[in-house]
Amino acid sequence: MLKPLEITDSLESSKLKNQKEKLVQRKTTYFMVIIAALPVLAILISLVVGRYSITLPEFFNAMISKVFGLSTGEPSTIETVLFNVRIPRILSALMVGAALSVAGATYQGLFKNPMVSPDILGASAGAGFGAAFGILLSFSAFGVQISAFLFGLTAVTITYLISVIIGRGNNATLVLVLTGMVVHALFLSFISITKYVADPYEKLPAITFYLMGGLASATMKDIKIMLLPLIVGVIPLVLLRWKLNVLSFGDEESKSLGIDTSKLRIIIILCSTLITAAAVSISGMIGWIGLIIPHISRMVVGPNFKVLLPASLFIGSTFLILVDDIARCAFAMEIPLGILTSLIGAPFFIYLLIKGRRGWI
Repeated sequence: MLKPLEITDSLESSKLKNQKEKLVQRKTTYFMVIIAALPVLAILISLVVGRYSITLPEFFNAMISKVFGLSTGEPSTIETVLFNVRIPRILSALMVGAALSVAGATYQGLFKNPMVSPDILGASAGAGFGAAFGILLSFSAFGVQISAFLFGLTAVTITYLISVIIGRGNNATLVLVLTGMVVHALFLSFISITKYVADPYEKLPAITFYLMGGLASATMKDIKIMLLPLIVGVIPLVLLRWKLNVLSFGDEESKSLGIDTSKLRIIIILCSTLITAAAVSISGMIGWIGLIIPHISRMVVGPNFKVLLPASLFIGSTFLILVDDIARCAFAMEIPLGILTSLIGAPFFIYLLIKGRRGWI
């Protein structure tokens, strides 16, 4: 039987614990508000940054003229730069960064491994081969994007089917990852073959430049193409994000809590593959975003997927918008995004390996 003093200590300990939890929740809420505002700030910066200087008042006047059809006296060049070049590019960077970051965070939670990235199941390599194949056969820009998207989905489908066939009764997650590595390597080989047989004066440079990643040719049509897969893929992941917390305990514990792990795994893989393939189809193969952004998000808001997934979305979109600003403004010639993200991501990931262990799963 507890003594009065022990009961008092227990109550005080419970109160302190509740206060600490409320403080952590309040702190996380503040962080999320700040993080949600970052893409807006990045967009405003990107609108005025570029080789053709545009001020914010000029941007707002151009928007008023475009939306309401009013004459504001601004040069037509400003509207051309904004609506044909800069805004499509910014929106593309926003969507691609968000897609790759969400996919990376989801895969890391699904496989319980902080080293996992969106190309773990071969989606990026498959999409890259699809684009290279489309360029080799002289498809239109739209045809190249559709080819990349379909081959990205095909690569992951092959990975999943093979893992189901050979993984019966074994560790399904491990078999899936190993099969993904094989399929990824296979499609990289297909890309090499495509580059080898391509015309070295026209097709090969186009394939090489596409695979480096970039948004120089982004248009509003590209945004419309990616918007539907992004919505269809991200919304289920956001709605099911709390179940990713349960999956991190393992299949047996998840099943004991009433979760069908097999169906959940299929849904998560399908949605993550959908948004990854859509992102690669319009931007090329941009690495490191899906690997480092989830780590940064964990260090800011913690490993709880209820806040980690939205945080990854906001931080990833902000990151790629700013990197794209550097790509188009830092040097006389534009730098492919894949090169810049590697130059930034690799050293930063080494820093995270040393300093950020407490932010991992």
